[in-house]
Amino acid sequence: MRHFFVGIFVLMLTSCEYFNVKKTSSEAILNEELQAFNWNDVDEYPSFSECDSLSVKEDRKGCFQSVLTLHIWEFLKNERLVVSQDINDTLLLKFQATKEGDIYMLEAEMDSITSQEIPNIKSLLKKSLDSLPEIFPAIKRGQQVTTEFNLPIIINVN
Repeated sequence: MRHFFVGIFVLMLTSCEYFNVKKTSSEAILNEELQAFNWNDVDEYPSFSECDSLSVKEDRKGCFQSVLTLHIWEFLKNERLVVSQDINDTLLLKFQATKEGDIYMLEAEMDSITSQEIPNIKSLLKKSLDSLPEIFPAIKRGQQVTTEFNLPIIINVN
């Protein structure tokens, strides 16, 4: 009988480890979330009202880019650019769409011939952005966020 009580006593002492609750600090949870968080992607891309009917994320992104490209192209087409030599260049424009729904051109990479022939190209691009329709900002985890993206624009002037 004594062996029985000693066995129960040893079992009780060792079984207490199974009931210990591991405490996790809020910092550990935050660090784990931050590591799992994809900083380069959003839940919804910036959008124009024309793109609202699309439900697939990639389709809305494509719609946003095509509306933006078309708007810039039409604006530049109406400017009647005069050049002394043919230009066939792809501009790489870096944009920022703010969480307030504004869009800004951060940078424009172009060939030196393009910048020589059309010295005011950057100001024209900025003017075209000022005349854009309302932009709905990108959304990440239910919050409006500022996003940056690159957009290639093909310039072909004869």
